[in-house]
Amino acid sequence: MEINSEKNLWKFLDEERRNINLPRRFSFGKNETVDSHLSSARTSCASSASLPLWSTSPETPWTRSPTTAATASPSLPLLYHCLASLHRSEGSIFSITVTKDFIFTGSSSTRIHAWKQPDCSETGCIKTPSGQIRAILAHDNLLITTHADYKIRLWDISSSSVENFRPKKTTTLPQRRSFFSYSSKKTLRHKDSISCLAYNSFEKLLYTGSWDHTVKVWRIAEKRCVDSFIAHEGSVNAIVINQEDGCVFTCSSDGTVKIWRRVFRESAHILTMTLKFQPSPVNALALSLTTKGDCFLYSGSSDGLINFWEKEKISGRYNHTGFLSGHHFAILCLVTVEELILSGSEDSTIRIWKREDSFHTCLAVIDGHHGPVKCLAAAVEETGEVVKGLLVYSASLDQTLKVWRVKVYPSEKGSLGKTGDSVYEQDLDLDGGAECRMSPVLSPSWVEKKIQGSDY
Repeated sequence: MEINSEKNLWKFLDEERRNINLPRRFSFGKNETVDSHLSSARTSCASSASLPLWSTSPETPWTRSPTTAATASPSLPLLYHCLASLHRSEGSIFSITVTKDFIFTGSSSTRIHAWKQPDCSETGCIKTPSGQIRAILAHDNLLITTHADYKIRLWDISSSSVENFRPKKTTTLPQRRSFFSYSSKKTLRHKDSISCLAYNSFEKLLYTGSWDHTVKVWRIAEKRCVDSFIAHEGSVNAIVINQEDGCVFTCSSDGTVKIWRRVFRESAHILTMTLKFQPSPVNALALSLTTKGDCFLYSGSSDGLINFWEKEKISGRYNHTGFLSGHHFAILCLVTVEELILSGSEDSTIRIWKREDSFHTCLAVIDGHHGPVKCLAAAVEETGEVVKGLLVYSASLDQTLKVWRVKVYPSEKGSLGKTGDSVYEQDLDLDGGAECRMSPVLSPSWVEKKIQGSDY
């Protein structure tokens, strides 16, 4: 049975390889030969191709990079390959958000680039008066961006299409006060960089977190700030919202994760719980809700660990359930899609984890980048009884943007690696496990920035 199932999987992988829709410039001709060997799920994407680079347009700082063929292992229930890879010649990519038709990227420049799904052909850009776009969020037809002038800008993308990209700025928060409406109150603008965004779709409230230690709450319909409070003793690095009950989760470089609730029929927020299990700064948060009503909170910290908490259904209290170990350096970003958790790290890798009940296993380690993975986004591409498809978007401080197609197969019961009751710690055991413990190759430019103490 095992031999037959392995042959079937290899057959499926060969079919997937033939069906890969690479960008037109990277398609292989009939007379070209392609190595059909499929290596382990740790194969470096950077070394898998040596194709020339093409510019996307004469005016853009972006160029196309080599993509990679399908990568998988018959012993692991996952297949992935790189659909598109773009390199930015100037500045770093700070943020990614995804809609049905577009991929939006924010960088150190004053332009927000829009790319067509999923092959990353450029469809246009938004020119803004201020750069350093460290946070970007899309909700329905609304695009929200943050800038170096400590302001938030909102854009209407409802009239935009792949063929005709026409965004329209609707407002800037906070709004400029009239010269005649002088007020003695302090300005509502953040005093430092806005690092994160979250949107409560039911209450229509926008939350912004900043390096000035504060969280501000904006009612978009009224174009005003309805609440502002000091959330942490350090920089606020991430905000997530439970859309079912309105709970707000924040994390900070002070090493804490805090849970906030809005006072009923009021704008003020109160602190309900503080979670602190490590002295390391917490850089990322992600929330995972199941169809059974379970809720899991994940936090990524600078010690390379991903702590997670499970919500009690009766009391609503979050109990620390365990941690995931595998990254060598700081966790910089987290994304959840149903029972899957994706983590990007300073060690230049992306790990894909799968949860079954409270147990987790690492399905794959993707090391296509050569610098810290700064931001991730993911969306379900297809859902079937056998295969689940994902599109994963990653941006790194090596100035590259990559799009990955991931397919996850159902694992046999009991196949997950478990150590202990809830705490999970595992490295993929491929080729004796030595390959997984190798240090990644980091770009010299990023190493120089790290030595100089530059901010991410």
